[in-house]
Amino acid sequence: MTSEPRREQLLNAADRVVQREGPGASMNAIAAEAGITKPILYRHFGDRNGLIGALTARHTAGLLAAVRAALNEPLERRDRVEHVLDVYLAAIESRPQVYRLLTHPEPGDPTGAGNALAPALRQIAEEITRAIQQQIDLGQDGPLLSETWGRSITGMVLAAGDWWLETRPCPRARMVQALADLLWGRLSAAADLPPMLAAPEA
Repeated sequence: MTSEPRREQLLNAADRVVQREGPGASMNAIAAEAGITKPILYRHFGDRNGLIGALTARHTAGLLAAVRAALNEPLERRDRVEHVLDVYLAAIESRPQVYRLLTHPEPGDPTGAGNALAPALRQIAEEITRAIQQQIDLGQDGPLLSETWGRSITGMVLAAGDWWLETRPCPRARMVQALADLLWGRLSAAADLPPMLAAPEA
């Protein structure tokens, strides 16, 4: 088996162990799940930090692609807002322990794994900002408002999604509706940008 498919198999094993055992999953458990010795696991990833980095790249790439696609769906504005929210919440709901691994540092963990999602969140904020700039007429304050909203929406959804995943106070569809209701006031008041005036993609 070539190196890349083998690496994917090892990441699949790591995913399963993290989902089963949580963010503190050990290299020993992951190696056992993959049916290999720990030195072979280290040979592929260097150390636990390298393995977490590979898991991060896998999951954040998928999340970014899903959010980007949702932002560009040809939907009415309210439907698009709800769709983007649902895509994010569905992603963290599908692998809650992996999400916790990427967002919540373990006590005494020197790897910084619990901050692994931060770069992806910055990219999501930029994607939302770009979508607002291209699709919504915010007048002369458009540049300021789109940047502010992109980052604020990302932070709000991150915090709300974290709480929702931890406490499960309602079904995902109800959480999507609650978040969309909060966002909808100013978004509903702004006009669409005509296609010929929409900001070009960066």
